[in-house]
Amino acid sequence: MKKVLLLLVFVFSSLISCTQEETTTYYLIRHAEKDRTDKTNKNPNLNEKGLERAKKWAEYFKDVDFDAVYSTNYNRTMQTALPTAESNKLNIKNYDPKKMYDVLFKSATQGKTVLVVGHSNTTPVFANKILGEKKYKNMDDKDNSSLYIVTMTGNKKTSRIKKVE
Repeated sequence: MKKVLLLLVFVFSSLISCTQEETTTYYLIRHAEKDRTDKTNKNPNLNEKGLERAKKWAEYFKDVDFDAVYSTNYNRTMQTALPTAESNKLNIKNYDPKKMYDVLFKSATQGKTVLVVGHSNTTPVFANKILGEKKYKNMDDKDNSSLYIVTMTGNKKTSRIKKVE
């Protein structure tokens, strides 16, 4: 009788674990405020306000257990991602904005919680690619406080934008 009961518990537990769908959550932000003093500089650093915002993002995300932090390979995005990556003891992984949310990225992030740092013209596009629809338009060039959260569980996708000042 004990063996039958144990077998039933095992089978029931296996069925429950098979029906649970994994969740993938993407937090997408634009880089913090950049130094705009040299209009010819295509790769500026963050200014003082931007460095402070990068720290505030890390503080905001303190209770989020990230599996990965992605950034484009620009000073301002890397500097924005760094405090959050360090607080999660993670290295920053670079992604090519021309190949965002491709098969390799999907595979590497499936079932994980991920921060993606981009630009005003890539962050909403990235969210749209994950969602499979054109829901969001490009961000205003002065918007450094919008957080896009996209969650996928099975075939269900949800998203929202939150302002984090």
